[in-house]
Amino acid sequence: MQQLLQDVIVLVKETGEFIRQEALKFDHSKIEYKGKNDLVSYVDKEAEKRLVAGLSEILPGSGFIAEEGTSTQKSDTYNWIIDPLDGTTNFTHGLPIYAISIALLKRNELALGVVYEVNKDECFHAIKGGGAFLNHMPIKVSPIKSLDKALLATGFPYYNFEQMQQYLSIINEFMQTTHGLRRMGSAAVDLAYTACGRFEGFFEYNLNAWDVAAGALLVSEAGGKVTDFKGGSDFLFGRELIAGNATQSQMLTTIQKYWLKENQ
Repeated sequence: MQQLLQDVIVLVKETGEFIRQEALKFDHSKIEYKGKNDLVSYVDKEAEKRLVAGLSEILPGSGFIAEEGTSTQKSDTYNWIIDPLDGTTNFTHGLPIYAISIALLKRNELALGVVYEVNKDECFHAIKGGGAFLNHMPIKVSPIKSLDKALLATGFPYYNFEQMQQYLSIINEFMQTTHGLRRMGSAAVDLAYTACGRFEGFFEYNLNAWDVAAGALLVSEAGGKVTDFKGGSDFLFGRELIAGNATQSQMLTTIQKYWLKENQ
């Protein structure tokens, strides 16, 4: 698995260099829409093609759960979960916060995760049971234990706004009970930053597996906790996630006060 990880890191950095170069000459006329406010560009698609081709060589016979659908091949044992450019809206607007996210799912368990933040050249990586790292240096979640001293990250949905009122109630309480909220525009980056202690926690709904798979493993391996909004383990495909350090249980209590009441 260590050799597999090193091969993935090489591939991710090569693909990141492609994204970095395309950012310098990005053609806004080539932006496409998968849905309302759901952007995709030729950069996303080309990056995913490169990742799928490379990962197929690194682990022959493996399957894919990929955002842009470059490959729909599935495996009974190993499946790569890929977001070739998490933060596409940031990318298309020239905002330098976006990342490549790759996770390896072994049957139903996350085995490996890599989040590469392209602009800062920061590569976060983890193998299950082996700890979490940033550019090969060990990382841990923040030691802050009190929510009133925590800085949290979140995201806003870009479609399906039916649950916005209870979500805004959650945000309203956190605005008043923490050091603040940040909306970076990339769940993969939010989770990586939580894993290395820049944020105490992150929460969001309407998420996809490729948004969170690698980052969730990073947080877990860095000593944090990841659950869905019910406090269970259905965060990978359940479309909602709370990740954090020791404040995660306090975040969960606040979120459940509004979310579960309105969604029963």
